[in-house]
Amino acid sequence: MPLRDATAVMASLWCFLCFLACWEAVPKQTVDLPARFEGNRIFVDVAAHNGDTLRLFTDTGGGLFVYGHAVDRLGLDDPTEIRLSDLAIDNDFPEPLGSPNRGIPIFRPNEPPDLVTGDGMLGQAWFADRVWTFDYPHKKLQVHSGLIQPNSHGHDARLGFLVDSTGARRFSFPRISLSVAGDSLEMLFDTGASVRLTTAARERLSEESRALRSTSFVTSEVLDRWCALHPKWPVILDSDERVRDMRMVLVPEVSIAGYVVGPVWFTERPNESFHEYMSQWMDHPIDGAVGGNALRFFTVTVDYPAAVARFVRR
Repeated sequence: MPLRDATAVMASLWCFLCFLACWEAVPKQTVDLPARFEGNRIFVDVAAHNGDTLRLFTDTGGGLFVYGHAVDRLGLDDPTEIRLSDLAIDNDFPEPLGSPNRGIPIFRPNEPPDLVTGDGMLGQAWFADRVWTFDYPHKKLQVHSGLIQPNSHGHDARLGFLVDSTGARRFSFPRISLSVAGDSLEMLFDTGASVRLTTAARERLSEESRALRSTSFVTSEVLDRWCALHPKWPVILDSDERVRDMRMVLVPEVSIAGYVVGPVWFTERPNESFHEYMSQWMDHPIDGAVGGNALRFFTVTVDYPAAVARFVRR
């Protein structure tokens, strides 16, 4: 081998080794969180220093709190808020960027909670300002730092967020568009939307034994319209133990982010639940929420800073 060729090979090898060294020094950009999918509802387990574990419900349409009983179980004093980094073994566990001082308030309800949300809830303030992947088919929840590679096979959907007069985001409840049988709707992107089925509803859905499961929500006004236009769509009366006299309707197809998926059950909620209460936190009035029973067909990467969600059909 001529000397100049050997020198070139050595130089190339040196550059490759430097590249490897730099690659090792780059922080990991995607982290798989210790998540469990139960009825398409997502929990994360936060291992604490005392050997206990906090089981926290993740909910893009929810609030942020840890129950007082969980704080007591951890042997902590009686704080008004906690920081996950102070009690978790994994110091890199994501803190809520959308919360003042990144703290999580302590909630002590007057009555014992029914543990629908485990030991607490990680809601919109926890998801704010980050990039997340909800991989329903593979049951993974991932958080990303830095740039992530775009997936040419996915479809993008714009998200809406409430902002103030300066353009600064006030809340991080995502609004997304979908359509059902040509009916265009604005909805909350709500990974925590849940229903506790009544006995009658469970008997009707005998193939699914789980009483507490994900759902999607729609207002009474929209459900009435669907039932009038599509009388053959299956309907269950008094479906939800938590809010009585609420119906469920089985929609054959939902169009979202350029995909058509289904069937999907929608659970009824009073008009004011979304038209008045939830809409005050949104950038546009909404008619309900799209939850895990519709998102289960997808791997969804939600880029909060860019206000876009990428859907990949699995």
